[in-house]
Amino acid sequence: MGIRTSIIRLMEEKFYRPMLKEEIGIRFGLEGKELNILYNTLDDMEREGVIIRNRKDRYGLIDRMNLVVGILEGNEKGFGFLIADDKLKDDIFIPGEGMNGALHGDKVVVRITSRGEIGRKEEGEIIKILERANQTIVGTYEGSKNFGFVIPDDSRISYDIFIPKGQANSAKTNQKVVVEITRWPEQRRNPEGKVLEILGFIGEKGTDILSIIRQFKLSEEFPSKVKNQANMIKQEVDQVTIDKRVDLRDLKTFTMDGADAKDLDDAVSIEVLDNGNYKLGVHIADVSHYVEEGSFLDKEAYKRGNSVYLLDRVIPMLPEELSNGICSLSPGVDRLTLSVFMEIDSHGNVRDHKIVEGVIRSRQRLVYDDVSDFLEDEDGEAAEKLADVSEELKMMEELCHILRAKRERRGSIDFDFPEARIALDEDGIPIDIIKEDRRIANRMIEEFMLVCNETIAEHMYWTEMPFLYRIHEEPDMEKINEFNKFIHNFGYMIKGTQEVHPKELQRLTKEVRGKKEEILINTLLLRSLKKARYSSKEDIHFGLASKYYAHFTAPIRRYPDLQVHRIIKRYIKGSLDSKGQDKLEKILSKVADHTSMTERRAEEAEREVLDLKLAEYMSTRIGNEYKGMISSLTNFGMFVQLDNTVEGLVRYSDMADDYYEFDQRNYYVYGVHTGKKYRLGDIVKIRVIGADLVKRTIDFMLLSP
Repeated sequence: MGIRTSIIRLMEEKFYRPMLKEEIGIRFGLEGKELNILYNTLDDMEREGVIIRNRKDRYGLIDRMNLVVGILEGNEKGFGFLIADDKLKDDIFIPGEGMNGALHGDKVVVRITSRGEIGRKEEGEIIKILERANQTIVGTYEGSKNFGFVIPDDSRISYDIFIPKGQANSAKTNQKVVVEITRWPEQRRNPEGKVLEILGFIGEKGTDILSIIRQFKLSEEFPSKVKNQANMIKQEVDQVTIDKRVDLRDLKTFTMDGADAKDLDDAVSIEVLDNGNYKLGVHIADVSHYVEEGSFLDKEAYKRGNSVYLLDRVIPMLPEELSNGICSLSPGVDRLTLSVFMEIDSHGNVRDHKIVEGVIRSRQRLVYDDVSDFLEDEDGEAAEKLADVSEELKMMEELCHILRAKRERRGSIDFDFPEARIALDEDGIPIDIIKEDRRIANRMIEEFMLVCNETIAEHMYWTEMPFLYRIHEEPDMEKINEFNKFIHNFGYMIKGTQEVHPKELQRLTKEVRGKKEEILINTLLLRSLKKARYSSKEDIHFGLASKYYAHFTAPIRRYPDLQVHRIIKRYIKGSLDSKGQDKLEKILSKVADHTSMTERRAEEAEREVLDLKLAEYMSTRIGNEYKGMISSLTNFGMFVQLDNTVEGLVRYSDMADDYYEFDQRNYYVYGVHTGKKYRLGDIVKIRVIGADLVKRTIDFMLLSP
């Protein structure tokens, strides 16, 4: 039995009382070096939030002492919420006086001070900060004669950072800076810091997105050790490697991506078998062949977790030599793949499948728009470009409809949000917002990747090997019931008060399709569901109504896919022995948690850049008038979404014709004197009155109908 297990078992004993580390050592009969190992293990377990040391230096298990460990979600008003490490536990409200110097993102220990009544969250106070998340903070510098302040860009950090004289590094007022915290906040005392880096003045070219890159601690440059390793990788596949693999170079494979994509990590092939079934091939770049486990490349890829796409640039997970070079499935060159062949019948059932280490030579690099123009509109120019693969594309379209129909039958929820693409000029200034539809080509590749991911996940589940799943747990019924109250205002309802089936939510998305409130209701529904995440334990994917799901198809830009490839390759080669399985068991939950975190970080950074550029776009349209839909109601104002997807806030204080209040129970806003009501989904006319590029917000004023 390991020392950690022994400590936990001791502390789980019924009559255990918190002990000094020396007492624990005596209890275990340890001395000399063994005592040092015990003390180091206690330190590690305390840092991880498994145990806690009280003011008298006595140790006990966190979950036996009315304590909860998690990440603090801050709020600009000074309070916060604890997002518990225990995924089954609800968020805990932390009032301002209970924050005790913790900042947004910190890993903390919370003591429960008030049990949640019906409709209210539990309350707590932070008693210990296990890990600081903000060694550096990005913000705007404001100087005076003898000192300065940095106002954080992230409004969830509710303190300004005090910069003492001599620590400003020549920063000037209205410059974006990176500040290092030198003294953490205390009761009634702001944190202190020193300016490490000056990013540029607000409004200077490139400063805005660079600030977001620094805020989310994204690494633009690869360390020299990683670059050197990438430079040593040959950019051609050698014959010795080809001889060890299944040669698929005569198979008609091709890629299908957006026009500006460079990291082509998936190719497809198709044929119809004599029995009428389809044989679909999904060929994924074999990144694991080049990124050796434990290498500098691997450690950096793990640290990054995924590629991040920020409108005018990509921060890749892997250096260009791999992502755009030897791993990218470019046409006309030999490339290594992990290929999955699936025999699929006319009902969308996968009758048989095979996973092989292959080598392909893609025939063509297809672009989504060309394929969609050909299949949807029979466009002559597109047909000419695609003549060599036209039959295959028609087969793929048939199979796409079959697979989609199968997903619909089982209850898979399809959120068909209009996506906005912001067009930038050479200086990074937004000049247009273009709504993009998911056309047939995008849907085809989406369906093929989904069925491939499901096939891989189910295959590995039945092997009983340690594996990394992509899960989406069942929703919290309290949130679904709240959502049901919202949609009642529109005349909709979903059945099920104890549990809800995806089919019921799918029915609702179909019911609202094409209606003015479609985007609004789908958005509220999405917010009512849990977030998908990575897990070392198998569970359902609720949104896809899928029993088994994993991410396999994008190893160039997602670390979990790379990890999945390694496991599969070791399994099909028969080299995953019990020792290897034990090692995997230990690391997979850590990989799952870390990559779920980096995925959230990337989504937040991408959202911040989008909000910034939308605010910048609207800042040149102050005074313009538009029609929009009320998309959200709060105690301080209502949000209105325009047809171009821009969302702005109408403050009640700016509504001069009456004093307005929010009726939370019936979910509408009403005028105290006139009785005038505004509800979710109402179409209103607004004027743009402000856009804040620092806070990335847009303000509207409501116009009389």
